[in-house]
Amino acid sequence: MNCFGFINKHGKVIVTSASLILLAAATAAVASSGGGHEAVEAKGWVATDTYRVLNFLVLAGALFFVAKKPVKEFFTSRVEGIQEEIETLEKKKADAEKSLAQYAEKMANLDKESERIVADYVQQGEAAKKRILAEAEEQAVKLEEMAKRNIEQEFKNAKAALQQEIAEKALAKAEILVKESISSQDQDRLVDEYLKKVVA
Repeated sequence: MNCFGFINKHGKVIVTSASLILLAAATAAVASSGGGHEAVEAKGWVATDTYRVLNFLVLAGALFFVAKKPVKEFFTSRVEGIQEEIETLEKKKADAEKSLAQYAEKMANLDKESERIVADYVQQGEAAKKRILAEAEEQAVKLEEMAKRNIEQEFKNAKAALQQEIAEKALAKAEILVKESISSQDQDRLVDEYLKKVVA
């Protein structure tokens, strides 16, 4: 129950008690003035003063008796309401601190995650670099071997062409030398020997 509900519930009792006190005070005032028509001079303590005091004490006691429980309940409920509000605020504060700690942990994890991602990219880059260098080196070795084979083949081809050219030139020269060194008689003799071998 909040304080406004309590006031709505017990307000009539308090207002009624306050009205009775005011009415009693007004009645005492009218009685002391003699109804308001005569002026009475104060001559010390008189019997009406005693009645007034007794009347006030009775009304004050009645008001205290009537208002004691509602006022006590009002302040008790108000204290309980304040305690509940404090507990609610403490709970909200604890929840906020918990959320803040979670966010701080997420931020710390985010920093670690970003560092891990950067490290992974660096590692992948290094691995790619090594792979590219290895592939380039392997390709260079293959190209070098291919170049050596091509050079060797070209050398063989050039050597064979040179040998053929030398043989052709040597053959031509030998033919010239043979023609120059053999006479017509030698040619006839060689032809006869050849024919003898063929006939035999």
